[in-house]
Amino acid sequence: MTARAAVAGLSPDALAGALEAFRRDGYAPLGKLVDDAFLAELRARADAIMLGEVVHQGLFFQHDSESGRYEDLELGEGWRGPSLDYRKIEKLEVDPVFRRLIERPAYEPIVRALIAGDVVIYRAVLFTKGPKGGTELPWHQDAGTFWGIDRDPFVQIWTALDDAPRDAGCLEFVPGTHLGGRATPLGGVVADEIAARGDAEARLIAVPAKAGDAILIHNHVWHRSRRSATGKPRRGFTVCYMTADTRCVRKKRKPREFTRVFSR
Repeated sequence: MTARAAVAGLSPDALAGALEAFRRDGYAPLGKLVDDAFLAELRARADAIMLGEVVHQGLFFQHDSESGRYEDLELGEGWRGPSLDYRKIEKLEVDPVFRRLIERPAYEPIVRALIAGDVVIYRAVLFTKGPKGGTELPWHQDAGTFWGIDRDPFVQIWTALDDAPRDAGCLEFVPGTHLGGRATPLGGVVADEIAARGDAEARLIAVPAKAGDAILIHNHVWHRSRRSATGKPRRGFTVCYMTADTRCVRKKRKPREFTRVFSR
């Protein structure tokens, strides 16, 4: 096995079990699907992009808020200069290193088990929590009218680039909430009163992850992540896959062209 080769993918039985959990709970831990050598390359690439050592036109940057509160994030600021405290970086499908993770051979059978025909991606995003703790992300759904497409995608794979234990802001889910569809037409953040009615705090399940672990996530399941208290980076990369039949319906700008993946 070379340094860049994939670790073993899911067996047919493991895939069937993951799909059953995904349909029931809205998420399914997949175990380690990325080897250590590739993880080291991805972490180095993430740092190089945040520090401006690797530059791609069109990337979207959002810096952490100083308070760590989601409500205090500065919108529309984008690139603020070299920093390891960016909260997220989008459009990483243009980067050749992250593109290899998007089209990971171990991920293709998982995606194709859920999406028939040609596959495109809506987004490829690096979410980071730096040594200062990062920004808390509230309960939310990754869909809604503000996404500007004619149907909600429902398949994403999140990959831990670093260990993500509970105290580093691991992902937390409210199982089964995907079955109710969007909490609001707009989508995005689940309002506190809706989360309270859904008894989110009592029902939540924390899903710690080791570096290289992947989690299959339904876009409608309520999920969140808290700030990190470890003083170490906690980086996760998520890719939203969808059918190539999806169309952009936004009116203000030229319709988006979505990147095709797993081409044969």
